[in-house]
Amino acid sequence: MITLRCLAILMLALVLPAPAHARESLEQLVATAAPGATLSVPAGVHVVHLKLDKPVTLTGEPGAILDGGGYGDIVRISAANVTVRGLILRHSGSDLTAMNAGIFIERTARDVVIDGNRIEDSLFGVYLDGAANVRVERNVIRGMRALRVADRGDGIHLWNDTGCTIDGNDIAGSRDGIYVYVSSHNTITRNVVHDVRYGVHYMYSQDNLLQGNVSRGNLAGYALMSSHHLKVIGNSSADDASYGFLLNYIAHSEIAGNRVYRVKGQSDDAGGTIEGTEGKGLFVYLSQFNSFHDNLVADSQIGIHVTAGSENNRLWGNHFEDNRIQVKYVQNLAQEWSERGRGNFWSDYLGWDLDADGIGDIPFRPNDGVDVLLWKYPSARNLMSSPSVLLLRYVQRAFPVFTPPSVQDSHPLMKATPATP
Repeated sequence: MITLRCLAILMLALVLPAPAHARESLEQLVATAAPGATLSVPAGVHVVHLKLDKPVTLTGEPGAILDGGGYGDIVRISAANVTVRGLILRHSGSDLTAMNAGIFIERTARDVVIDGNRIEDSLFGVYLDGAANVRVERNVIRGMRALRVADRGDGIHLWNDTGCTIDGNDIAGSRDGIYVYVSSHNTITRNVVHDVRYGVHYMYSQDNLLQGNVSRGNLAGYALMSSHHLKVIGNSSADDASYGFLLNYIAHSEIAGNRVYRVKGQSDDAGGTIEGTEGKGLFVYLSQFNSFHDNLVADSQIGIHVTAGSENNRLWGNHFEDNRIQVKYVQNLAQEWSERGRGNFWSDYLGWDLDADGIGDIPFRPNDGVDVLLWKYPSARNLMSSPSVLLLRYVQRAFPVFTPPSVQDSHPLMKATPATP
């Protein structure tokens, strides 16, 4: 017969963390495992710092938790052909200099798979430090929300990595969702990133595919900087504060089939927009030789803002709908935004299509000299209703020679078509 005392001991054993000898046995199990072995982590809390320096597969039974105890990395991988799957990892260290992570993958690692884990309260979720052919898939990653954003790590961080696939992860509460630095030939697909600074952040990288990702509720959806030969296809940004897509010194890249909704800018205490923080669907800064086609930008403060020597870019088939300002163009060189007789759709286009070919019969020019004046000198808004401004606009219409260099779409589309995924 089971006594009350035995029953109480049994219940305590079920709720208490694994004792010291159990923790030691898990580390010993990893240390003595043969190369190629599959190790099953039993349910319970294991306060460990595991070093995987041989090809092994580490899988978690339901309820298996690896706890870092608030310092260091929880799992550190230095070998090829390692798999970590189905575990909960939590409480890494918080030292940015040491780059503490839930899972840290060293440059000696190759063909590593990180699949179906939940990584929470960790400085960096997964840190790839020069590894190759790593797959990070279907993980849920939550950063250290108690820290200031600047003091957090990234959900997934790539540094000098190549041939990696980052697919189907759900990331929140970190500094940036996915940060790609000096890394080439990587694929980033179908990730959902929310409540971070930048959903996906590129620096000094090339020949990457960024496709089918979702950003929502971030400061910026996609911050693409100092990179080239990127394919940015079929991603979405919804309710990001300042930018849907920010391109800074991007070259020879394709931005196509993306969707941007409701970039409203940063609000002040009175509910207005803070000056200089207007929401921009597409912000193109010092970027050249890129193609933008079949993108949708809707219901944002500024549809597309082009400035700082962004030349030789091609735009066609894009859909700009119900943005407060469709185009903010601050440059000294006129540009044509159509390709082979096909322009873009503008919801505020007032032209006509007498031959019913789906193309407007008169060009679309989104901005005049008064708009440019207001962008350069915001205080001039006080003169908006003055006779001098009305006269300036009349002169521009009557004598086009006075019109400043701007954008012209010679073949505007009459019908809205959805962006191609």
